[in-house]
Amino acid sequence: MKHHEANCLFCRIVRGEIPATIVYRNEHVVAFRDITPVAPQHVLIIPVRHISSLSELRPEDDAIAGQILLAAGTVAEILGIKESGYRLLFNSGADAMQSVFHIHGHLIGGQQMGWPPFP
Repeated sequence: MKHHEANCLFCRIVRGEIPATIVYRNEHVVAFRDITPVAPQHVLIIPVRHISSLSELRPEDDAIAGQILLAAGTVAEILGIKESGYRLLFNSGADAMQSVFHIHGHLIGGQQMGWPPFP
């Protein structure tokens, strides 16, 4: 295990070293409730394998990227918001407010949303 993976908050959740409310898990992704939700339903979807950001994805990671997107529909169904709608948001890099450098999609729903998301 590389040093950054050993200390990564989300890698530690994947390994079960830090508790999280897991909503969905398969061999490729883990989805768990955000500890500071911004909506009634707010779940993070992450790859099991450590990848720092969207910018670090390589062509050979296409299956992992697809698994994250496929998991979004499954998680939305589990949360009961598949029909009403949800937003899937990725922050990539410090200027985009990425705070944990392990790819994570924020699946947000359970309320009417506006645009732009941050007035």
